[in-house]
This record gives sequence, C-alpha cells and structure tokens, in this order.
Amino acid sequence: MSSTSSSSHAAEAAASGSPGVRLPWVGLGALSVVFHLGLIFYGLTPALVSRPLHMALILPWVLVFAARTPWQRWSGWALTLLGVAACVWIAVNEQALSGQYGFIDTPLQMVIGGFLIVLALETARRAIGWPLPLVAAVALLYAFFGQYVPGEFGHPGLPAASLVGSLTIAEGGLWGKLTGVSVGVVAIFVIFGAVLNAGEAGKGFMNLAGLVAGRLTGGGAKVSVVSSALMGSISGSASANVASTGAITIPSMTRLGYPRALAAAVEAVASSGGQIMPPLMGAGAFVMVELTGTPYTDIMAAAMLPALLYFATVWMGINAYATRHDLRPVADEDRPALREVWMTGLFFAVPFAVLLERIFHAGNTPQYAASLAIFVGAALLWLDSRLVPSWRGLFTRLAEAMVLAGRQVATIGAIIICASLVIGVLAMTGLGVKVTSAILSLSGGALWPALLLTALACLVLGMEVPTTAAYVICVSVAGPALTELGLPPLLAHLFVFWYALLSTITPPVCGGVFIAAGMAGESWIKVALRAMSLGVGLYLIPLAMVARPGIIHLADAPWRALAETGLVGVGLLAISYGLIARRSSVWRLVLVGAGLAVIFLG
Repeated sequence: MSSTSSSSHAAEAAASGSPGVRLPWVGLGALSVVFHLGLIFYGLTPALVSRPLHMALILPWVLVFAARTPWQRWSGWALTLLGVAACVWIAVNEQALSGQYGFIDTPLQMVIGGFLIVLALETARRAIGWPLPLVAAVALLYAFFGQYVPGEFGHPGLPAASLVGSLTIAEGGLWGKLTGVSVGVVAIFVIFGAVLNAGEAGKGFMNLAGLVAGRLTGGGAKVSVVSSALMGSISGSASANVASTGAITIPSMTRLGYPRALAAAVEAVASSGGQIMPPLMGAGAFVMVELTGTPYTDIMAAAMLPALLYFATVWMGINAYATRHDLRPVADEDRPALREVWMTGLFFAVPFAVLLERIFHAGNTPQYAASLAIFVGAALLWLDSRLVPSWRGLFTRLAEAMVLAGRQVATIGAIIICASLVIGVLAMTGLGVKVTSAILSLSGGALWPALLLTALACLVLGMEVPTTAAYVICVSVAGPALTELGLPPLLAHLFVFWYALLSTITPPVCGGVFIAAGMAGESWIKVALRAMSLGVGLYLIPLAMVARPGIIHLADAPWRALAETGLVGVGLLAISYGLIARRSSVWRLVLVGAGLAVIFLG
C-alpha cells in the first residue's frame, strides 16, 4: 500500500513540477499511450515483440518515477537500462527464439532469462510491496526444487534450461496470455480512465451523484455510494478510489455530522464495489474474458445484477444506520445546479456513449471501442467545466493524462507480469491440478464446502495482493475444482473474483479501510466493523449467485434473473436491518435468520 501511495505522490509531484522534470515523463507517457493504441490499429503483432516491449515501457515508471530515495533512483536507473536492453533483445530475436520452443541454447540466454525473472519480481515489489513477489518466489522455488518435495505434491523435476526458457523466451510465463491481456486490453482501458480523470469526468461523477442522492436521507453517504460506483468502475483499484472520491466525500459527510467511522466505512465499501461494477469492472473483466473465453458483453450482462444488488445493499445499510444517527441530506446550497450537472456530465457521458455504442451496436471489440472513446475523451480535454475552450488547458490536461496513463499502465502491468510467473509455474509443474485435487478431497466432493475453502483462500491471498492478481491465482487453482463440482465456468470465475475483494474491507489486512480511516482520523477497527456490516453483500451475494444462478442470466432469461434478484434483495434488506438498525437483539436475530432463509431457501 505504501508503494502505491508513493507512486501517486510521485505522479503529483511530476505533474506540478518544473518543465525540465515533467516533460520527460509526459513524453514517456505519450510513448506508452501511442504504443498501446498503435497495437490496436496496427494489426497482429507477435507476442514476443509486443509483450517484452510492454514490460520495457513499464520499468522506468516503477523503478525510477516512483523512487523515494537516492539509492532507489540510481538502482532503478541501472535496472531499467538493463531491463529495457533485455526486453528489446527478446523482441529483436523473436523469430529465432520462437523456433527454440522454450528451451535455452546459450549461456547468454540463461543470463537474460534469469535476469528477467528477478527483474519481474523486483518491479512488482517496488510497485505494490512484498506479498505478490513472495508468492511468485515461492512458486519459482517449487519449480526448481519440487522434485525434493515428498508425496503427491512433488514433481519429477524440470531442467533449468527448459524452466527458465519456458518462462522467458516462449509465449508462457512472463509473456503468457495474461500479459497479453495487459498489453492489448487492460492498458487501453487504463488509458481511457486516465483521459477521463484528467478532464472534468470526475467532477461530473460527483455532480451527478449529488443530484441523484444528495436530497435523500443519508444523502451525503449516498452521494459517496453513487460517485464511487461510477469512478471505481474505471479506476479498477479500491485504494485509488478511496483516495480520490474519499477526499471529497469523507469531509462532506463529517461536516453533515455523520460519525467519522461511518463516513470512512461508507467510502471504503462503496469504493471496493467499483471493481465489480459494469461496464468496465476495472481490469478484472478483461482478464476474465481471456481466462473463460466468454465474450465481454456476456460478462457485463452476468455481472450487472449482482453489482446493483451490492450497491443496493449498501444503500439499504445507510437507511438502517439512519435509525441510529441523524444522517442529514446535503444542504440545498451545496448541491450542484442542474446546468452544472449537465455540463460536467458530458465529459463522461459522451465517451461512455461512444464506448457502449461501438460495442453493442457496431459489434467492435471492447479494446477498439475504448480506443475510439479515448480520442473522444481527449478532444473534450479542450473544454473546461463551463464548456469554455482553452488550448492551454488542453495541453495541460493532456500532459496530466499522459503521466497518469503511463504510471497506471506500469503499476497494473507489473502486477500482471509477476502473476504470470505464478500461472506459468502452476501449468509447468502440475501444481494447479494437485491443489484442485486437495480442495476436492478436503471438501469431500461437496460444492458448498469447496466454495467456503475457496473463499478462505481468496481472503488470505488477497491480503495486500491486488484484486486482479488474487483472482487470477485463486481461480487458477480453485476454479477447476469448482467447475468439476458442477459450477459453470463463468459463475466460478465471478465467485472467485468477488471474493478476491474480501480483503479490501475484512481485517486483519483491509487496504480500503486503512486509507479511509486515515482520511477520517478514526480507528481502523471501528471503520472495519461498520464496513463489514454495510458491505455484507460482498460476503453473501457470491453465495447467492451459486444458490440462485438465474441472477447472472440477465441476457438470456431476464424475467427469471429479475425475479431472483428481487428475492435476494429482500433477503439482504432484512439482513442489513438486522445487523445495523436500532432494534431489540431478538428482533435483529429474527431479521437476519429470515433474510438468510429468503436468499438460500426461499
């Protein structure tokens, strides 16, 4: 978490620094944007060209831009120069390496391969801290020495030339399908989000939320819910969402007299839900497309009603807290005027309209549609919030977008490349199959115990590991077990993806809660307890999707989906009031029990 926040501070410093400091990073960000957009329009590019160059563009942002000490900066420059040379060497020699089928021929190739593996670990460590690199390092140790592990979890052993080669000079490991998703899809949507954030889209989100929810009971909290749902869908990071929208919503709620712990909890819970909210769902939706082979539009349709249920549960929880506290609406003078909402709303409505029209009407791929939406969003940077054109403002906002895009593409790319090492080892050693067998054995071949074991694994792995990485690793080992027990693949992936979010609000490591509590100046334990009660849908909706799979079939069975969503919503309403509202203990237990019965037995 600290590494991510330091990167954010570095971005702000660069954006506000002198031209001599800022311009190189603007140029590098522009190069990253042009490279990734160019891949969409250029056509088919060999994986061993596009993916190593993607890593080369990541390195300076993580290793130099985010450096906090002179040692980090100088070592970062050294690692960047060597890393760029190694990545370019892979790209230049793509044809020759493709003919080696993942087997290293020369000592030079072994040195380059070993260096790239270490570099991927170090880049992820500097980007997000130790947990994910440690998981990857343990996986690599298992790959090298697993033949000495007794029993069924050992493996016959892999020659070093084959192991290192498969991870670094073939379309697996560092350059596997997951990295391909980062290059061709995730990066495009990250650029899209950066362009929107550089303009007035964020203000438009807040204004729309104020208009929709500000006048209601608990209006300050509901503004946070709506704005965080909108912003979180494009940010793909609960922590980033808390830091951005929370800077406005948490002080606003405390000024209205809301308890600080509740204000922070509302923001943490709402920001966590942004990652499950269509149409973008952060980076996870696009990884899911690759792993399941399901079209993006089908994933959006499947995810829509569960996401709405989640935010409806938070909304109902705020109403329940209103029985305990005086949760006043936003004052009339603090709510945006309709004209202001309309003007600032254009900054996100127009690009989103282009995106969705190109996907649903024109039938374009999501990444191509997003590329067109990026151009529209970039054109809107010429206008300020009063729709007044300004060339100076255009260049300033474009520069900010380039820096933000370069940094965010690098952070997410570093995470995905490191996670790709884990996926590569699981595939090469057969460990994933063995873990699947262990889950089946521990669960006794029953689905619900397997679901609970998977949820526990997601919670543990998700501690300080970003949601997308936790999802990818968990679904690689637990997904096959769930599908073998009868769960459809898309439902299994949605289940794991939701539970990969658990650690954002669940102690002992709850990144979204820590940030929100710090911003509110409140004990994180108090914030976490309120966040868990408000976010009860995060714990129950994935199980409800399994008990009532019709919820995810909005596209092909809409009436059934809506009916089952309504039943689950009634159950969650009862549970929210049972957990939160000021009633007798017996009555609250009855409400919780009745809610669970409606969801799982009704």
